[in-house]
Amino acid sequence: MPKDISLPTDAADAAADNGAPQRLAAIDMGSNSFHLLVANYQNERLQVVARLGEKVQLAAGLDEEGQLSEAAIQRALDCLGRFAPFLTGITQQHLRIVGTNALRDAHNSQAFIERAEAQLGHPIEIIAGREEARLIYLGAAHALAENGRRLIVDIGGGSTEFIIGEAFEPRALESLRMGCVTFSRRFFPEGELSEKRMRRAELAALSELANIQRPYQRLGWDDPVGSSGTIKAAASVLFAYGDTTQEGLITRSGLKKLRERLIKCKRLDKVELDGLKSDRAKVFPAGIAILSAIFEAFDLEQMRFADGALREGVLYDMAGRNSAEDTRSKSLDVLKRTYDVDNRQADNVADTASRLFDALQGDWSLNDSLRRYLRWASHVHEIGLAISHSQFHRHGAYLIEHSDLAGFSRPEQQLLAFLVRAHRRKFPLKEWQAMPKSQQAQSAKLARLLRLAVLFNHSRPEHAPPLPEVSANGDQLTITLPESDEPTLLSTDLEQEQGYMETAGFSLQLVEQPISPT
Repeated sequence: MPKDISLPTDAADAAADNGAPQRLAAIDMGSNSFHLLVANYQNERLQVVARLGEKVQLAAGLDEEGQLSEAAIQRALDCLGRFAPFLTGITQQHLRIVGTNALRDAHNSQAFIERAEAQLGHPIEIIAGREEARLIYLGAAHALAENGRRLIVDIGGGSTEFIIGEAFEPRALESLRMGCVTFSRRFFPEGELSEKRMRRAELAALSELANIQRPYQRLGWDDPVGSSGTIKAAASVLFAYGDTTQEGLITRSGLKKLRERLIKCKRLDKVELDGLKSDRAKVFPAGIAILSAIFEAFDLEQMRFADGALREGVLYDMAGRNSAEDTRSKSLDVLKRTYDVDNRQADNVADTASRLFDALQGDWSLNDSLRRYLRWASHVHEIGLAISHSQFHRHGAYLIEHSDLAGFSRPEQQLLAFLVRAHRRKFPLKEWQAMPKSQQAQSAKLARLLRLAVLFNHSRPEHAPPLPEVSANGDQLTITLPESDEPTLLSTDLEQEQGYMETAGFSLQLVEQPISPT
């Protein structure tokens, strides 16, 4: 296994443009279940090769202090170990592993991730709630042939996602903190199943839904659709009991009958229904409470199940990366427009940063996939100016870290935020050392390149200036400048940069090249 885990690369990077299918794989580490999907991607469609799922119930392992128990961590690692053989032969850039609500909430998630990454030899990304919603919509939308505006609902173990969209474009995205595992622990802690406990769970769900109920209803939809385990199981049970004649359909009247059957069971460990798998039984009533609240809040008469969710969305998104349809680039374009970025200066800094990357790629063994992060950071490094010129690098980093940037995982967003924070003034050692150790070396190199690119464009020229000679030997950078009798803006800036780098423990050497006599 590799010692260092770099940020995920893009599926298109290593794929030859020869029309051959790409073998893609995704692991969805949900709060209730882990899922593996391996598929061939060709002609904008997925052909499934392998599909696995296991109930890990990661969220059930969270204690009151927000710590994952060792037992839950071990369940997760054991499951990933069983998934690992199916990843043989799949290249790093064609695999993506994402974690959702339980890992967003767990205070010790990074400790678990480091163990899981060491086991799999691949980075794991914790994705934000709205990014999870976007990917769920992408997966579900590809499974639906019909056009029109859809409401898509996905009840997970720790969160529930709500998306309104048309075709493959979401119009509204939300992730609410309610799920079948967390609600089971909260409202059925001793396993007792009653009308009172069921209604308390439904009221809690209605409280969560109150913030999105009116704006979603104003936006409207033609077709309510559900995805993933709870909704699939509900449809299966209703069909098994003849409450609906159409497989995959949930009706309001059928849901009411299902709710009554569950209450008659009286205890979670006594839940046994036709069409319901035994490994879902204990968290099923909580899921039905959430689903009942959704029907009540949105006044739904029916909902149909769509066989496409987060893992399918991850694969479709991965296939579209590094192209004109890359959602990440579109997100940053919106950010630039929102904060009125000086596009000429951003382009000049990005151009200079790319040429610095080319000049030092060999000396620093830089993976080519890192280039896009450097260019992205170059384009948004000044967004903080919209707030204040003072400390604008700090403001910009805050905006990037805390904005909902579609397409970006948390590690990617944190890297961009760090680069913006580090592009001027003192090198932010505290923030750098807080990054995963496997990313520190590469992030420092990218930050130093961005700092130089900004300095070379300090006078905000019409066009990006020519580069001086640059080279690297370990952590030491050497810049050769033409000999000058008088200090220049660039030489003055670089001398100050020397001091910043020395304080941070890096080395920047400035060499003057004598001017040849004419």
